[in-house]
This record gives sequence, structure tokens and C-alpha cells, in this order.
Amino acid sequence: MDKDQLDGLVAFALVAEKRNFTSAAEALRISPSAISKMIRQLEARLGVTLLTRTTRATSLTEAGEKFLGQAGPALEAIFGAMNEAGSAADKPAGRLRLNVPQMVYPNFLKAVVASFIEKYPDVTVELFFENAATNIFERGFDAGIRLLDILAKDVVALKLFGPVRFVVAGAPAYFKHAGRPQRPKDLLSHRCICVGAGSRIYDRWEFEIDGKEFEVQVKGPLIMNDTMLATDAAVGGLGLVYITEDAIMDKVDSGNLEIVLGQYAGISTGIYLYYPQRSQVHPKLRAFIEHVKDLRKL
Repeated sequence: MDKDQLDGLVAFALVAEKRNFTSAAEALRISPSAISKMIRQLEARLGVTLLTRTTRATSLTEAGEKFLGQAGPALEAIFGAMNEAGSAADKPAGRLRLNVPQMVYPNFLKAVVASFIEKYPDVTVELFFENAATNIFERGFDAGIRLLDILAKDVVALKLFGPVRFVVAGAPAYFKHAGRPQRPKDLLSHRCICVGAGSRIYDRWEFEIDGKEFEVQVKGPLIMNDTMLATDAAVGGLGLVYITEDAIMDKVDSGNLEIVLGQYAGISTGIYLYYPQRSQVHPKLRAFIEHVKDLRKL
């Protein structure tokens, strides 16, 4: 169906509803002569007369009544969809899909999401937990949360928290039998629990001293794709874990974990919400962005 045909159908439906060419023309913001032309063209294509127009009134012919009965429900569905789309243009609603590392939620994101869904009940927040840095937008996510250091250059990034310190931690029972590393290179002789999966194993732990960054490639008996479960394994004495300091402070305060090599802790600028560079941002994502900005002002 070309545009002229659709225009003719819309014009016919409005005239049939209002029984008046002038009123229908005002609704479409065109002239009565233009709407008459649309309907004449529609009648010519169908080969029947749809409307009878007199100086007093406009009415449907028998063919017009039959055609409206068949086409009317479809036209109403189109009008309804257009009205719904228009009304939703500025209203945050629907599913907001966020791709998030496991460690970010309990300590950084939980309160943000809780207050957001309270404020916007028509938005459903879907959190997909994933540690690997992948192209999340190709997979249908609206936004992601990652360290700024690993983000692509063609995204918009909004700081959530930071700076963030990355530390090495282990259970007291582990240090009792394995000793405490004094320098990062001592980790080469320790059991280290790595996070990742397949070819994406994060086994190069980053450190810093006197403003200079360096890495130590560690190894150990256990690889897990869940940061929080890796932390639980460290609490159980299975080895050392490399994680943000904020994520384990409760376990440090309780004595279940102890931080080592703190003077060499690597520091990231922070954790960021990121999303594609677009001329228009969907209302649900725009609302989440503004919510994050408001919380940062508190």
C-alpha cells in the first residue's frame, strides 16, 4: 500500500465518523478540497461510491457501509497504535535492560535500582549479570555498567561511583598456612582464584606503585565466572581473590577476609553507566540517567 492509499483510508474513516468533510479536514489539518480529492481517488481505485454528499449532510452508501465494516477494525487498530506510541513518547515505560558485572549490584547499584523502580512503576528493570566486556548493544541491551578503563570510545559514559580501589584478599585460615604476600610478585607462589570464562580469564592482576602501573599474571586451582562466588571461595580459604575494596568491606569488617598488598592497590577512575551515542534516548533510559544524576547530587 502506498501513501496515497493510506491517506485515502484515513480520510474516509474520519469523514464516516464525523459525517462532515470540513470537520474531518480540520482533524487532519488540511483543506476540505484536499480531503475530497483523497476520497475520490480511493473511490476510483475501488470502483465504487463510498459517500453521498449533499448540502445538508454526508452519509455512507451501501458499499461504503460494507467497506467501513470490513476495514474499520484494522483502521481503529492503526489509530490506537499511533495514539499509544504518541502518548508513550515522553512517558518512561517498558523494560529497561542493563548489562552489569555481579560485583557492582550489591554495593553500588542495589539502592539506585530500588529507588528508581519505586519512582517509575511502569518501568521494569532487567539486570543481566555479566563480567566480560562485550558489545551489549548488539544483544539488545539499553545500557551497561563497567569500569571506564574498558569502555569503547564511541559511547556516552556517566560516572556512578569512584574512584575504585582493587585489592587482593584472602581468609585468615589461608594466610595461616600459606603466608602473606609482601610484594605483588609473591602472588606467583600463591593460589589465586581467577574470574572469567573460556578465553576471557582475568588473570592479569593490576597494581600501582609511585604512580606507575604494572601487572602480575597469576594462576591458581580455581576459575569462576561469578565474582561474588569467587569471593565466597576466598572466604572458604581456597585462595586469594582480586576485587574492589568496597565489595568486600563487610567481610573484612567481620574478619572473614583480610586485605594484603594494600599499598600496591590499583585504582580505577570509577564505575560508569554507558549507552550508545544517539540523537534520541528512549524515555525509560533517559529517566534512569536523570535518576542517577539526581542521586549523585545528594
